Parts: sequence; structure tokens; C-alpha cells
Amino acid sequence: MLPAVLTAKATKLALTGALAAALSLSAVAPAQALGKNERNFLKGVAAAMVVDRVLDDVRRNQKPRYYTQQPVYNYVAPAPVYRPAPQPTYRNSIYATPVAQAFNSYGYTDRKRIQQRLAAYGYYRSGIDGSFGPGTYNAIVAYANDSGNSRKLGSSAGVYGLFDGMIY
Repeated sequence: MLPAVLTAKATKLALTGALAAALSLSAVAPAQALGKNERNFLKGVAAAMVVDRVLDDVRRNQKPRYYTQQPVYNYVAPAPVYRPAPQPTYRNSIYATPVAQAFNSYGYTDRKRIQQRLAAYGYYRSGIDGSFGPGTYNAIVAYANDSGNSRKLGSSAGVYGLFDGMIY
């Protein structure tokens, strides 16, 4: 019998040691009849039981861990404000450029001649209708850039000179 002076922890430790000793001593006699692999297996089982008992003691003696929850910040975003997309104004469009103003100042037949000449040079690919639009504008700008006259597109006088060169 174990003395009463031992604490609970010491008692468990002593019992674990006694169990390990008993297992190792009791396994000696029949172990001679077993082969090497069987003896190693029994040693492994005994070691696993001892380790399991020690780990149980350690787990029981640990202080419980308390986890605190991280603070949650409830950020409320402001409601979206509807702002319509800015509409293109006449000042920002191709129709307010000196090219458009000069083109539209010519007569119908002259406007068609300008488009025909641009089409003959390979810059204009739309229908020859005598009206100014993005196709006509892009063709005039491409023609002016290729012929080295892109500076003339900034003023009405330069554009008139460019158109007169295509008409006459």
C-alpha cells in the first residue's frame, strides 16, 4: 500500500511507474518464447501506454485557455449618390472643330467632292453623302497627318486651304 503522504500527482506518477515495471517484468518470461518482432511489438505497446498516461496527466493539469473575441467594427458606408455621367457638350464634340465648320460651309456638291477625293486617296470608307460625321472627320485628320498638314487643322483658314486643295 502506498503512504498517504503522497499527493495525487505523485500517486499517479508512482502508479504509472509501477505499471511500466510490472509490464516490463511480466513480459520477460513469455518473451523468451516469442520472436524478436513480437518482443519489439510488446515493448512498443507498453511504451505507448506509458506515454498516453503521462500525456493525460499533463492535459488535466493545464490551465484552461480563454480566448477573447476580437472587436467587431460596424462601419456603415454612406449611401451611394447618383451622379449622371457628364453629357458631351457641343464644345467637346467633333462638330465644333474648325474642320466641321469649314466642311459644312461648302455646298453639297463640294462636300461630296471632298469625300470622293478622300475615298480616292483611301482615307474615307463610308458612303459619299456630303454630310459631316465621324467617318469624314477621321478621314480628314488622317489625310492631314499623312500629308504633313496637321497644323492646318487648328484654324479655319488652314482647313479651308486644305479643302480647296482637294476640290480644285
